[in-house]
Parts: sequence; C-alpha cells; structure tokens
Amino acid sequence: MVASNSIWDNVKDFFEEVGDMAHFTGRFFREVFKPPFEFRELLRQCYNMGNRSMLLVGVTGFILGLVFTLQSRPTLMQFGAESWMPSMVSISIVREIGPVIIALICAGRIGSGIGAELGSMRVTEQIDAMEVSGTNPFKFLVVTRIVATTLMLPLLILLGDAIALLGSALVENIKGEVSFLLYFNQVFDSLKFSDIIPATIKSFFFGFAIGLVGCYKGYYCSKGTVGVGEASNAAVVYTSMLLFVIDFIAVFVTDIFFGI
Repeated sequence: MVASNSIWDNVKDFFEEVGDMAHFTGRFFREVFKPPFEFRELLRQCYNMGNRSMLLVGVTGFILGLVFTLQSRPTLMQFGAESWMPSMVSISIVREIGPVIIALICAGRIGSGIGAELGSMRVTEQIDAMEVSGTNPFKFLVVTRIVATTLMLPLLILLGDAIALLGSALVENIKGEVSFLLYFNQVFDSLKFSDIIPATIKSFFFGFAIGLVGCYKGYYCSKGTVGVGEASNAAVVYTSMLLFVIDFIAVFVTDIFFGI
C-alpha cells in the first residue's frame, strides 16, 4: 500500500510538473510578442550563450569527428569500403550525432547556467524587487534567455558539425592519404537538403527546450541556496530527457515527410 501510494504521488507530481511547464510555455508565447522588446538584453544573452560556448562546442566537435572516424575506419576497411568514409561520416554527423551531442553539451553548459542564475535571483529576492519596481521580470529575464538559446543553438550546431568534419578529414588525410579537397568534395556530393533542413529545424527546438527548462527551474526556485543547486541540476536532467524526446519526434516526422 505504501509503495502504491508512493508511485501514485510520483505520477501526480509528474503531471503537475508538466502542467506547470505548459502554463509557463504559454506565458512565454504571450509575452514574446508584446512590447516593450528587450533587444539590448537579448543581444547580451546571445553573446553570453553563443560566443562563450564556441570553444567548448569546437573542441567537442573536433574530438567527435576524430573519434568517429578512427572507430569506423577499421570496419569499413574490412569490407573494402574506405571510399565511403566521407559520405558516412558527413551524413551521420549532420543528421543525428552532431545536433544531439552538441545540444547535450549546451544543456550542461547553458541550461545549468540559466537555472543557477535565475535561481540565485529568486532566492535573493531580486525578481521580487523587479516586480515591485514595476519591471516585468518575466519579459526581461525569461523571454530574452529562451529566444537567445533558440537562435544561438542552431549556429553552434552548424559550427560543431563543420569542425567535426574537419577533424574527420584530418584523420583521413593522415591515415588514408586523402586530400582535404577530395574529402570535402565527397562530403558535399553526399549531403542533400533533406539531410540539412530537418537537422537545422530540430536544432531550433533543442535550443527552445534548453532555454525553457532552464528558465522554468530557475524562475520557480525555492528552498533557499540549496534550491539553486537543485534547480541547476534539474535543468540539465530534464533538458537531456526532453532533447531525446524531441529528437525521436523529429526523426519520426522526418521519416514520414522525407522518407529517410
């Protein structure tokens, strides 16, 4: 009986959390199109989330391309299919591996930062002070961050994909004596719009999910300073789960419309 009540409580808490997040999402869409528009704060957030994540994304993408090529090359050599390496690597990275891995990296770097920042402002009553002073804290703090993550993540993913392909080309140049020109000619011959467009579209949803969950957890943070750590941790965990759900839906829809 106790176990049954515990399971029921967990299920009820889950649906309450989903309902609260849906309400939070609805409030975002109501606020995002209403003036005044905080363009200066939006640009500042884009710089913080985009420019300051470039090094992490670049290193991650480069290592991803190196490791993926080094691991795949021996298997392709067994079948005499080394010439397929540029096509296989480019399609795999652009379609799936690049967007998901880089989104997870950004969830850890950006999502946790948003949760901790807004959580600290909540427990130190800075958000309450903004409300008392007549400022709309939701507009200034939440809307700008969600829009910034939605805009910046596709650019970071494109950067990470390009650097990953560069790392793969470096391995092929050293191991297989394939020139960079030949490698990238094969890459661009194998990639189609049906590979790039769906991956780019779902990266906007990845960015929206990262900003939304991070802002939600931080904006409604409680339990004092302990809650700040919990909000930061929950932002990463919830976002990671949501990214996989979005990716599954995106792949399912892509398969229906593009047949890939």
